Amino acid sequence: MDSNTVGAGSPRRGRGGALAGAAVVVALLTVTGCQSSDGDGGAAPGSGSAGRSAGASASKSGEPSGDSGTGTSAAPTAEPAGDSGETGGGNGTDYQDCEADGLTTAVELQDSPGETPRHFLLTVTNGAEAPCVLNEGPLLRLGSGSDAPGVEPLVGPDSQPLIVEGGGKAYAGLYVFGNDEGGEAEYEQSQRFTATLVAGEGTELNGVLLFDLPDGLRSVSYDEAARVNGWAGTEGLAMRAINQL
Repeated sequence: MDSNTVGAGSPRRGRGGALAGAAVVVALLTVTGCQSSDGDGGAAPGSGSAGRSAGASASKSGEPSGDSGTGTSAAPTAEPAGDSGETGGGNGTDYQDCEADGLTTAVELQDSPGETPRHFLLTVTNGAEAPCVLNEGPLLRLGSGSDAPGVEPLVGPDSQPLIVEGGGKAYAGLYVFGNDEGGEAEYEQSQRFTATLVAGEGTELNGVLLFDLPDGLRSVSYDEAARVNGWAGTEGLAMRAINQL
C-alpha cells in the first residue's frame, strides 16, 4: 500500500512541477531569444557598414591618381623618342651615314694599255675609326660641275645600306664610252668624275666626292652609253657587270 500510495501521488506532483518548469524555461527562452535577436540585429548593420567601408577604402587606394605620376599619366615617358635602330641618317643601322669629308677617293683604269679607256674602278676609303654607311649608289657625274652630265645606274640602287668599317673600302664600277666607231669624230671629254652621296632617307645629300683620273690620263671620252654600278664591298662585285659592257 505504501508503495502504491507513494507511487500514485508522485505522478501528480511530477506533472505539476514539470508544467511549472516548462513555463519558466519558455519564459527564459523568450527573453534570451529577444536579447540574442536584438544583439544580432544591432551588430549586423555595423559589421556590414564596416565591411563596405573597408572595401570602398581598399578600392579607392588601388585606383590610380591623376596627379600622382602613376597610372596612364606615366605612359608617355615610357615611349621611345624615335624609330628603334635608326640614326640621324635614317639608314636603319647603328652607324651614321658616310660624309664626303670623311672619305678619300681613288680611280683605277681597268682596260689594258692601248685600248680605249672605258672601264674604271672607283674606290672610297673610310678615314675614320668608326664604321659609316653608304646608301644606294653614288649620283655620278662626268665632270665637276652641277651641270655635268649624270650617269645612269647599270642596275637599280641597292636597298641595303653598305657598312664601311673604319679604314675600310667600298667600290663602284664605271663604264664611260660605248661607241666603237673609228675615225676622227670628236666626243665629249671629261677630266674628272664627281659622286654625290645619298643620305639614309634618300631625300638629302651628304656631300660630293671628287675622283681624279689615273696618272697618264688627261681626259676620257664618254657618251650616252655611260653606266655606273655601286656601292659594293669588293672590287669583283663592283666590276662584274661593268666588265660585260
